[in-house]
Amino acid sequence: MPSQVTRLRATMIGATAVLMWSTLGLFGAASGGVPPFLLNALCFGIAGLGATAWLALRGRLVLMRQPCRVYGFGILGLFGFHFFYFTAIRNAPPVDANLINYTWPLLIVVFSAFLPGERLKIQHVAGTLLGLGGAALLILRGDGLALDGDAAPGYFAAVASALFWSGYSVLSRRLGSVPTEAVAGFCLGTSLLSVAAHLVFETTVWPQGTGEWSAVLGLAAFPVGLAFFVWDIGVKRGDIQVLGAFAYTAPVSSTLLLIVFGFGDFTLVVMAACALVTLGALVAAKDMLFGRFTKKTGGVAAGERVEE
Repeated sequence: MPSQVTRLRATMIGATAVLMWSTLGLFGAASGGVPPFLLNALCFGIAGLGATAWLALRGRLVLMRQPCRVYGFGILGLFGFHFFYFTAIRNAPPVDANLINYTWPLLIVVFSAFLPGERLKIQHVAGTLLGLGGAALLILRGDGLALDGDAAPGYFAAVASALFWSGYSVLSRRLGSVPTEAVAGFCLGTSLLSVAAHLVFETTVWPQGTGEWSAVLGLAAFPVGLAFFVWDIGVKRGDIQVLGAFAYTAPVSSTLLLIVFGFGDFTLVVMAACALVTLGALVAAKDMLFGRFTKKTGGVAAGERVEE
């Protein structure tokens, strides 16, 4: 990453993570019957090793040398989110668990108000709520919430997954001096913990054939790889509230990709969800779109430089 980056550019870089996460459904569907924690271990392992090799070739491996507390934070954030998410969808109706989990963008927007130099504006809240409405419409598809009492552990796990990812994203801002290169170590640590979880909870099923292995490599390259590096840039140096609202484009984009590749149909519900999420993102990014970033104490105005 360049040594200097503007707030606007950092926001745009971070937004590419959301676009990459929209391919999760497509690549996941093509990866066959590989159990979640094993898939997690493979993808984070490949991504971490690839990033480490790239840093070594560029002579930047030294940037991965960080205090244990930094690695503890990063690994706990990445692994904790995935652990609780997989636990949620196994112990609660997947639709309900997915919807509860997708409160994390809203939580990012709310929690960001407590960051130094940040101020929560009405358009951030309104835009994020519109996005949540669009995601809910898409996920529920008219089925409604089941809220089965026997699935309470799964619901709690879904809440935990949302809290882990929103907490990781917001608190990353407080570690602005930690270089993004350290994310390579986060990925490697997450892979190791995922191996342990796989051995405890799952039966091993490896990818079969070139197609499934290609899907695993696609996951490792983008939604379970590069996405976490660009997200780190975005949440540390960009407009975290705009990123939170924009995150609701992920379930919509994912659905549209599945439709394009023949895994679903384009319906009025999908169209309405697209409209709500798009409107929400536009509302939340009003200041950015019209170039009216305001200079905040400890914050950065558009066009100003942020030193790494």
